[in-house]
Amino acid sequence: MAKQALHVVASSATTMKPPADAAKTTKVAKLIDISTCIGCKACQVACMEWNDTRPPIGENNGTYNNPTDLTPQAWTVMKFNEIENAQGGIDWLIRKDGCMHCEDPGCLKSCPSPGAIIKLDNGIVDFNSDKCIGCGYCTAGCPFDVPRISPVTNKATKCTLCSDRVSEGQDPACVKSCPTQALTFGPKEERIQYANERIKDLKGRGYDKATLYNPKGVGGTHVMYVLPHGDKPTAYSGLPADPTIAPTVGLWKGIMKPIALISMAAAAFAGVLHYAVKGPNTVEEDESDEQHKA
Repeated sequence: MAKQALHVVASSATTMKPPADAAKTTKVAKLIDISTCIGCKACQVACMEWNDTRPPIGENNGTYNNPTDLTPQAWTVMKFNEIENAQGGIDWLIRKDGCMHCEDPGCLKSCPSPGAIIKLDNGIVDFNSDKCIGCGYCTAGCPFDVPRISPVTNKATKCTLCSDRVSEGQDPACVKSCPTQALTFGPKEERIQYANERIKDLKGRGYDKATLYNPKGVGGTHVMYVLPHGDKPTAYSGLPADPTIAPTVGLWKGIMKPIALISMAAAAFAGVLHYAVKGPNTVEEDESDEQHKA
């Protein structure tokens, strides 16, 4: 891809108007074709190498998962699961877990710190650690349970879709490292067309439920999957079947926030009014002396 001059089109806890040039930017997406993934973890290693993150050595829990889940130092984690297929055999399901870069990001909507989470005009959702207050609301607002709070820095971290590389016309590090081209990157519409070709091929080979995972509940995502077992997304290590932003996020940002602000303003006004009418609270001298003697 060519270099992109990226613009911020949404910022947490901030009302802003996107720049006019933002409408011209091509929306990008990463497509993960589960059917051609071999679980080599090259993408996992490349992510750590590029972002200079080093998770501590974990413990074997009897699976190929290592680390077993996303951490502040592991933004991409390969997850493995087995299910019984219709023929009575076993299908080994692999999923590359990480931020989905939602078109309607719950993390951004729930974040109370201005500018701590931003959305770029090409669809990438990025974190600004300098403005993060470590409250963890982004984790609560994410339907995919992705952001993690570092116990060392008390900052939230997640996959950035290598926004620094993308702005220079390069593919994300994980895509660059994939030996089977299970990971591809480019304009979202082109990735959807390619996914439809892969789905047609899979259905021709007996995977009748193959589908594209691009959930509408979050406005679509800029990380998508081709799922051979499209009717069982949760079998892929808990991939949500119908992810949506929690109602509490909309309630807090919509109705409750102005009510809370009005209540705080009313309490402050009542205090000022009481002071103006009654004056400061004072203790009578005689009463104070009697209390002292008692």
